[in-house]
Amino acid sequence: MAQDDFQGFDPRMTPYKDGKADQALQGLFRAKTFVVGDTLGCARAATAIRTGPNDSAEQVNQLLFGERFRVIEKSRDYVWGQALRDGYVGYVRESDLTQDWRVPTHFVSTLRTYVFSQPNLKSAIVTALSLNALVSVDETDGKFARINDMGWIYLGHISDFSHFSGDYVTVAESYLNAPYQWGGRESDGLDCSGLVQQALYATGRACPRDSDMQTALGHALEIGPDLKGLYRGDLVFWKGHVAIMADEDHIVHANGHHMKTVIEPLRDAVDRIAAAGVGQPTAFRRL
Repeated sequence: MAQDDFQGFDPRMTPYKDGKADQALQGLFRAKTFVVGDTLGCARAATAIRTGPNDSAEQVNQLLFGERFRVIEKSRDYVWGQALRDGYVGYVRESDLTQDWRVPTHFVSTLRTYVFSQPNLKSAIVTALSLNALVSVDETDGKFARINDMGWIYLGHISDFSHFSGDYVTVAESYLNAPYQWGGRESDGLDCSGLVQQALYATGRACPRDSDMQTALGHALEIGPDLKGLYRGDLVFWKGHVAIMADEDHIVHANGHHMKTVIEPLRDAVDRIAAAGVGQPTAFRRL
């Protein structure tokens, strides 16, 4: 494929590599082979999407339980393809995926919840799932639902797709003190744009994965050096970073300075980030 044929396509979101592309791209540019890939489901609570086919490659995103991944190519213990929920492209460990993907009936609507071996809170724990994991309810027993032939989850911790959280800032605040994890989207740890994405998902809204993509959300605000005119829910962007306004003066964000999700004064963050050489905020957006 000529270099010019790929211009205008973000490689993070375009399943094309070494002349091979997803069949959905047919007609958009030239490729040697268009592949109708297998669509698998994430069988673990969370698994990494990496830049290469090995465990030491950089994690750039994650799949949560029940999310789908379209396989374009296999490479040793890894497969390469595209996450279908947010469109991100990369490598996933093949053993973390399953062909037994179920159409989800519910999503996890609390920050984190256990899956038990029996419909009893005293029974053995099978795993723990994060907010926005996708599950399929097989049957119910009292206050519990059996999901994906795997175990039992508390009914109060899942919602169907007609009931979402109302305030995405409140959702973001539920991640306070979660450790910072580059490329993370899970309740055990996540990054700045992962926090924004997961908070919006919980309110039933779509959201791209990376902070530069998220600058297209909502509409632009004209905010001066005094930082006045911002309200709860507005987004503040720097080069490579995003934060959510918790109120007129404070932000909630996952960040590498504190190595966790915190609420802090916006002015403190602006001054600290500028002193680190990153510069001033690049954009303000209101959803």
